[in-house]
Amino acid sequence: MRFPRLLLCLGVWALCGSAKPTERKERVVREAPLSTREHDDAQSYDYDHDAFLGADEAKSFDQLTPEESKERLGKIVGKIDADGDGFVTVEELKAWIKFAQKRWIYEDVERQWKGHDLNEDGLVSWEEYKNATYGYILDDPDPDDGFNYKQMMVRDERRFKMADKDGDLAATKEEFTAFLHPEEYDYMKDIVVQETMEDIDKNGDGFIDLEEYIGDMYSQDGDADEPEWVKTEREQFVEFRDKNRDGKMDKEETKDWILPSDYDHAEAEARHLVYESDQDKDGKLTREEIVDKSDLFVGSQATDFGEALVRHDEF
Repeated sequence: MRFPRLLLCLGVWALCGSAKPTERKERVVREAPLSTREHDDAQSYDYDHDAFLGADEAKSFDQLTPEESKERLGKIVGKIDADGDGFVTVEELKAWIKFAQKRWIYEDVERQWKGHDLNEDGLVSWEEYKNATYGYILDDPDPDDGFNYKQMMVRDERRFKMADKDGDLAATKEEFTAFLHPEEYDYMKDIVVQETMEDIDKNGDGFIDLEEYIGDMYSQDGDADEPEWVKTEREQFVEFRDKNRDGKMDKEETKDWILPSDYDHAEAEARHLVYESDQDKDGKLTREEIVDKSDLFVGSQATDFGEALVRHDEF
């Protein structure tokens, strides 16, 4: 029996387990950078390659000859052109970049889908998920690990119903993705905030006060002096988190904290790629325009690797 989510506190932003006294728990959901490389086209297109393909796939293209690189790029264009009209728009390119950057999410969903669609009908019902995830554990009134699995199941069911847009208690793959990774979907943001507040609000008054805020990320554990970062967080709470200065964070203030409105790096990169490749300046790209600028979109080396060439069915 596998329990893929039993120890999941709250997606990617909550760190499970007990923190060391000077460890900082991160709850803020932020977009990961498109690349760790500097974005300087005058030096190289490495940043653009990582953004367009994802860092791992960009490495695989680096092993291809220019001819093979262009051939695979042409196949990718067909996937980016979502409406099949023969053009790639900024929005379609933005969607592709977001997909490339978050491929690990879809891979995670595929893995979990196989273990939860028990009757293989192309849907995961709540009963299927409950049985596959919790199974016989619910029959044990006193599990050895001390977790309250019934409470966790109630919380999962609430999130499942939120993700299930049509209310039939059977999730499509998209709905299942929203259930497993709610931080990626606008309509799931409220449940992200609610679960976070429930985790931190120890006195159950529906708010997060300063001590609850600090207590979630730091345990003094007998230390006389707080680390500097804890003192900084106290100042952040007073100056920025608690916007109405009532000594606690309500739902909206918590949402502003954990789900900040960040700069959209994917859109900026999509606009950059279109601007650099759009030869006729019509605001969209043809397959030919993209392939002509293959050095911008993907990397390659003029080296014959023979059978060692990296190939992926996805492309």
